[in-house]
Amino acid sequence: MKIAGPDAEGRPTTVTTRGGRPAERTLVPMALLLGLGVAWMDSRPGFDATGITVVLLLTGTLAVAAVSGRRPWLWAMLIGAWTPILEIGGGGSPASLAALVIAGVGAAIGYLIARLVR
Repeated sequence: MKIAGPDAEGRPTTVTTRGGRPAERTLVPMALLLGLGVAWMDSRPGFDATGITVVLLLTGTLAVAAVSGRRPWLWAMLIGAWTPILEIGGGGSPASLAALVIAGVGAAIGYLIARLVR
């Protein structure tokens, strides 16, 4: 929120306050749904397209982190953690932990884009 007004010497100023961010209230459920959707798709018995999973994790975290501009670690966890949880929990390989790395890279790139644009 921006508040404008004169300072002590009468010059115009603008102060930005950090209140709740409505965008983040929308992004959190979206990120959870995206992460769960990708994990569900990846855990299907007949699904064997790792490239699609990688692209969805990378672009999803990149987009959410770029819109938010804050907390890239949160977006990486909300989107990327579900794939290894479902895979390892279902008797799969711990190699699915790479999803966290991919999500982290996407979120870091999105965060950097947000910082460059602002």
